Amino acid sequence: MSSEPVTDLRTTVAPAPGEIDDLVEQVVANHPGADTDLLRGAYAYAEELHRGQHRHSGEAFISHPLGCARICAELGLPAPAVAAALLHDTVEDTGATLEELEERFGAETTSLVDGVTKLSRIHFQSQAEHQAENYRKLIVSMSSDLRVLIIKLADRLHNMRTLAYMTKSKQIQKAKETLEIYAPLAHRLGINSLKWELEDLAFAALHPRRYTEIQQLINQRRVDRETEIRDAGDILGAELAAAGIVGAEITGRAKHFYSIYEKMTRSGKEFNELHDLTAMRVIVDSVKDCYGAVGIIHSLWKPMPGRFKDYVAMPKLNRYQSLHTTVIAPQGKPLEIQIRTHEMHRTAEFGVAAHWLYKGLDRDAEGDDADRLAWLRRMIDWQSETQDPGEFLDTLRSDLYWDEVYVFTPKGEVRNLAAGSTPIDFAYDVHTDVGHRCVGAKINGKIVPLTYTLRSGDFVEILTSKAPRGPSRDWLNVVTTGKARSKIRQFFRKERREDAEHRGRETLQDQLRKAGLPSQRVAGSPLLLEVIQEMGFRKADDFYISLGLRKTSVQTVVNKILQRLRAGQAAVDEAERPHARVGKVRRPSASSSELGIEIEGLADVLVRLAKCCKPVPGDDIVGYISLGRGITIHRDDCPNVRALRRNPERFTPVSWSGANQRSFRVEIAVDAWDRARLLEDLSRSFAEHGVNIASAQCTAQDGVVHDRFDVDVGDLDTLKSLVGALRNVESVFDAYRVTPGS
Repeated sequence: MSSEPVTDLRTTVAPAPGEIDDLVEQVVANHPGADTDLLRGAYAYAEELHRGQHRHSGEAFISHPLGCARICAELGLPAPAVAAALLHDTVEDTGATLEELEERFGAETTSLVDGVTKLSRIHFQSQAEHQAENYRKLIVSMSSDLRVLIIKLADRLHNMRTLAYMTKSKQIQKAKETLEIYAPLAHRLGINSLKWELEDLAFAALHPRRYTEIQQLINQRRVDRETEIRDAGDILGAELAAAGIVGAEITGRAKHFYSIYEKMTRSGKEFNELHDLTAMRVIVDSVKDCYGAVGIIHSLWKPMPGRFKDYVAMPKLNRYQSLHTTVIAPQGKPLEIQIRTHEMHRTAEFGVAAHWLYKGLDRDAEGDDADRLAWLRRMIDWQSETQDPGEFLDTLRSDLYWDEVYVFTPKGEVRNLAAGSTPIDFAYDVHTDVGHRCVGAKINGKIVPLTYTLRSGDFVEILTSKAPRGPSRDWLNVVTTGKARSKIRQFFRKERREDAEHRGRETLQDQLRKAGLPSQRVAGSPLLLEVIQEMGFRKADDFYISLGLRKTSVQTVVNKILQRLRAGQAAVDEAERPHARVGKVRRPSASSSELGIEIEGLADVLVRLAKCCKPVPGDDIVGYISLGRGITIHRDDCPNVRALRRNPERFTPVSWSGANQRSFRVEIAVDAWDRARLLEDLSRSFAEHGVNIASAQCTAQDGVVHDRFDVDVGDLDTLKSLVGALRNVESVFDAYRVTPGS
């Protein structure tokens, strides 16, 4: 892995034999009854496979997995996870396989090893793609078992501790990666003990001069600060005891080097201008005592306005809980104080690992913990939809490293969002459809622009349109969260694909007509399917999209069709195919109100839907006055309408009112490779969408099935959803609505 073992025949420094005993002892201390044979077996197997490999420091390579396992044991991980830490480099850096590991150490340990293993044996187009796919796999793995990420963090921490033995360029690369990805991941899991050490080690590698300078300045004033904290602690301890809050632990906590550097950079201040370099921590027995202690602290020292934060009632996304306040200490300097219970303190230090360390929870309990990590659910959601490596990495970095705001829904539910989020981010956090239909927002009962920056405590109400709509491209410059950005981009990608597919179908039809070919017969023939398959497309929509984007030459397609026709193949007409047809039912005329159609200037009149184009709600339509038969409703793009335009006086404006009382008949074509139970699967898709099949025509030729269904649908949205579902049925090549021009 990142430790980069090198095989060498020279003598290497091996770990002392007793180190595995120490590791086993620590695991057993946290988990009495742990499988010690599993741990010793994993160590022996890893040591044998890594024998002859050494690190840049000259140590035997086994010292790295052993160090990684020791960190995992300190965090309280159970034996299978510690064994996985011992074995985590064997698959990538030795001849071991996952099958061998599973046979020796079981499925649980092996799945953890697989989750941590890099994708080094897969070829990627670029380094960015390689890096993105490694992180993607890590995210997917930790969604089912958070121990994967904890092992990976332990692996990175041990490598950072020995970073000095790498080349300078490698040090900078690893340090940047640690600050951008791994330290924020540790923060998201709430494992601050790892986060702080990772940040300080990376800071030392990236800015060694500044690191040394801050270290020296802190050491110069350490005695004075410790004295100040001790004096303030004595005063507070006596007051707490007098108030009945006994046994409180009061300690000082020096800020970490990287957090001091960040504060200097962010505020533009020098070191001597910072006053809150040390914080006081008060640990009590109960939540009630936490709030009681705050009251006593504020009665002793004047609190600084706007610096009180209640993370007990409103925990952070990583489940961190504590009360924070800043007061003016006896020396006249700001003093930051954190108040929490013992359990809150364990969670603050060890995050999700605290449950293994202090409660000994099993693997099933871990799943409940993962369910509470909202940031992980959001990350899993958008990562699968973000294919571009650069976009994925940028979104990952921004989603990992943000502060939080707490806002409320109109029903009083709390939602955690990234600091800087807008109502659009909130809308997409509620549901994708709410985001797409968002037209405005109310904050605390008042209408605000969609660019408004949410603040903690805001009550947010999203105003949506009833009609289907989509996001604005400008929203990409407004949103903050990865989920919102991903959903907006996905919408426009889908829109571009649909436009390209429609353009591709029209382009092919035009070229076929120019070549003197029967375009509709060719489009539905096995001949075209063969051409598409020969050109490497598994789905017809991918083929038409390629045509629409001009990535595939339409003339090349037409030439291939002509070559086959000259060779004796034919495009079979639907009427010539052997088929079985269920008898069609003629649809009588109906009133305009029943069909949900408004006629300009007229009330309820007799209308009929044209059989040639079969319009449904959502289609652009025109009304043609038929003598003695009321008004006939055509699709606006119906070829027959062009001929009827010779009598413009017989057209009348019509529109859908959205209040139809009946369904509408349309024809759907499905082309697929023949297989068992295909018709059953297609019928299930119709049933799941509540669509009734009025008639069906099924033909098969040369292993290709052509199905035509007359079905009753309620509106265009249902029709689009149904066609999408049919296209996803196994072996289906294409599915589309049959219209006069298709």
